[in-house]
Amino acid sequence: MIGAAIQVAPLFYLVEFMRIFIVLTFLFFPIASVNAQEFQTKAPTAVIMDGTTGVILFEKNAREPIPPASMTKVMTLYIVFERLSDGSLSLDDEFSVSEDAWRRGGFRSGSSTMCLRPKERVRVEDLIRGVIVLSGNDAAITLAENISGSETAFAQMMTDRAHELGLSSVNFLNSTGWPADGHQASALDLARMAELIISKFPEYYKYFAEREFDWCKAAPSNRFNRNPLLALFDGADGLKTGHTKEAGYGLVASAKRNDNRRILVVAGLNSKRDRVSESERLMRAAFREFEVKELFLGDKSVGVVPVTLGIKKTVAVEVKSPVTIGLFKSSARKVRAQIVYSGPVQAPVQSGQKIGVLRIQIPGQTAIETDIVASADVPRKGYFARVWHGFVKLLRAPGAQ
Repeated sequence: MIGAAIQVAPLFYLVEFMRIFIVLTFLFFPIASVNAQEFQTKAPTAVIMDGTTGVILFEKNAREPIPPASMTKVMTLYIVFERLSDGSLSLDDEFSVSEDAWRRGGFRSGSSTMCLRPKERVRVEDLIRGVIVLSGNDAAITLAENISGSETAFAQMMTDRAHELGLSSVNFLNSTGWPADGHQASALDLARMAELIISKFPEYYKYFAEREFDWCKAAPSNRFNRNPLLALFDGADGLKTGHTKEAGYGLVASAKRNDNRRILVVAGLNSKRDRVSESERLMRAAFREFEVKELFLGDKSVGVVPVTLGIKKTVAVEVKSPVTIGLFKSSARKVRAQIVYSGPVQAPVQSGQKIGVLRIQIPGQTAIETDIVASADVPRKGYFARVWHGFVKLLRAPGAQ
């Protein structure tokens, strides 16, 4: 029944307003099939984010920390781009390659490499390309050692800066993504890193779209960007692949079409072929099958809640700020909105007073909650009216004679 309250915990009431559900149903996709299946992916971990608003369109195990492999280098580059932006570093600065960087990341290391040589001096811009296009571990270590004195210190800087940016799942132990116990980041935080680089450093983000970097003379074929979407998806312009035995095959990717940008992270796939096919499928779906919608505007009522001891029995409530969501179009009819509040709400109530939260449940996503506030004042009843209210309540109490 509209407006009926269901007690779900001591002193907590949940009110589901069917008219909100009706708004959600018909506002978006009235022709959507009631039996439509929710979106699926074979990737063990995945997230699709709208690159303009930061709204999550789809997620699967995206908040659980995982070994990020070379997707770590997105944060390595974030630190480098910050230094370039504040003037403490220049693209023309030359960094020296250490014996350790060569040993652990050079051609003979068997890992992804820029083929750097010990004591070689390399421009920062070339090292950036070496990290992005060639996924060079030697390039990443060289940047880390020359900026912070050691890779360990640089990794700690990466972690600290990530936490300052609100990326709480992050714990980096190196600059490369080489397997290490405790080296981790969630797919959601990797997507947020990508969004930060795109929005804050557009002049440096362009490097992620480069398909070739012909530097590695020891292995001429080692010059192609490993990001499969650059060749397969119109509008793809970054970011970074990752692979280790522990992490499986992963990708942080972004693409822009017209005014829309999507950011995708997949991780834990079994093969390079799976990474290619699934990342392409998900990116196509990100533009075609998902949409960002603004549900409720400020100053618009989303329902009413009961008030006790007030001159009115109810008060209209509204969202404190507009609510924007992302959803799979075919699941639009499964979206639910509920008003959750601690009650009963007792008068006096002031306009703008927080009453509770509007909880929006979207299939395949973590519930979204936003504050709801009273739309108007509800003064308290007079003294005699309150006494009468208490008397009536007493008479109606269980066991009253």
